[in-house]
Amino acid sequence: MSKHILDRAVWNALSTRQAHVATGGEFARRFFPDIGPLAATCDDSPQSLKELTELVPPTDPLILLQAEEIVLPPQVDVVMTAQGVQMIAQKLVSMPDGFSSRIERLTEKDITAMVELALLTKPGPFATRTPTLGEFWGIKEKGQLVAMAGERMKHVGYTEVSGVCTRPSARGHGYARALSIHVASRIIDRGETPYLHAYATNTAAIQLYESLGFQLRCPVHVAAITRQGSSRH
Repeated sequence: MSKHILDRAVWNALSTRQAHVATGGEFARRFFPDIGPLAATCDDSPQSLKELTELVPPTDPLILLQAEEIVLPPQVDVVMTAQGVQMIAQKLVSMPDGFSSRIERLTEKDITAMVELALLTKPGPFATRTPTLGEFWGIKEKGQLVAMAGERMKHVGYTEVSGVCTRPSARGHGYARALSIHVASRIIDRGETPYLHAYATNTAAIQLYESLGFQLRCPVHVAAITRQGSSRH
């Protein structure tokens, strides 16, 4: 049975459409550190695991994400494992009334606010250059960014919806729903298929995405690894 391009989504992004924002070699790669900690190998061969080990920084963890069981080299410490889901959409529900005029394209001048919002709400790994991976859109209240969503991994025919988050004081207004529809709709308009990831325990997010038209494609495995014996404060 042939493997789907999204089974090793990180590797298949970093070895194709996003090779220009990756560091590593022929068998293992990661996003540049100022973009994010996602990393992957092309397979589970000794050479791949050796290259992965060489990418692990002295302190901060790398994050691995894939459908297959994660095979790790012996020279790393595992600081977190989790189960997740990968969801995919072919058709979306319509945008709720009253939101289109409030959604605005976020630009370089918004990066500080975007990073601050991500640190507050923790939608997933987010660094200073994460917004360069694709379009990001937001909703502001009195000039303050209160919700956003954007694009992260890109493949031939697919783009990931990511960074979906809302400031706690602004929740309950449907902002995440509207922004997710907006980002995914633009991906579909380009002739691509939107997909996304969520932790399996995040039932509220999964229910939201199901209500938008996303369906489970497969479970995924998540692991955070550090250099063996490294001290983290």
